[in-house]
Amino acid sequence: MPGWEKWLWGGLGWAMGGPIGGVIGFALGSMAGRPMGGADYSRATYPETRPGDFGVSLMVLFAAVMRADKKLLKSELAFVKDFFVRTFGEQYAQERMILFKDILDQDYPLKDVCRQIKRHMDHPARLEMMHLLYGLAQADGEIDPTEISVIHRIGSFLGINENDIDSIKAMFVKDLAGPYKILEIEPDADLATVKKAYRRMANRYHPDKVSHLGDEFLAVAEDKFKAINDAHQQILKSRNV
Repeated sequence: MPGWEKWLWGGLGWAMGGPIGGVIGFALGSMAGRPMGGADYSRATYPETRPGDFGVSLMVLFAAVMRADKKLLKSELAFVKDFFVRTFGEQYAQERMILFKDILDQDYPLKDVCRQIKRHMDHPARLEMMHLLYGLAQADGEIDPTEISVIHRIGSFLGINENDIDSIKAMFVKDLAGPYKILEIEPDADLATVKKAYRRMANRYHPDKVSHLGDEFLAVAEDKFKAINDAHQQILKSRNV
């Protein structure tokens, strides 16, 4: 445990203050059998989100989505564990899963958690977070309506507009209008509007926008970028362009 606590308390910034810090501190205290009050990190200011801040914040939101349908599925836990392995490495993945399972048992103010994230995390990082939440919801092969509802609530609390939320949702919930939803346009949009929308979305979701989160998050950003390119190509193909 000492090495793990060093990672948590030494490698994070704003996430260890406020309601997120309370959730993590309570979990660690429960695991260690002692209270975890510790230093007050809430007064510190960090102009850019660190990878550790992003990962710990995501743990708390992952838990909210997994509890939405009142079912804790092995496929969802496997998704979270795989995320930990890819993000932090094999060495501490198992220990973080122990922490995560304790977070799953907690009842915390989701709106306050999201407000803390919104205050400290830039818009591209919050969009990345929404994409990962939908990835978790789809881990069992289908997305439950209660999971969609919780993800939309989270997006609203994070300051993500409805068009962006629906665009990300369309990357996972497929229908005939999906390519248009991804580009945030109507199916009757003319070709000039399609091209303009594609350029706008490609710029918004370019992987370079989240490069500050670390190389381990680029794969997710590249998936989003590919979905936008695929949507554009599907529309062009359907119109014989």
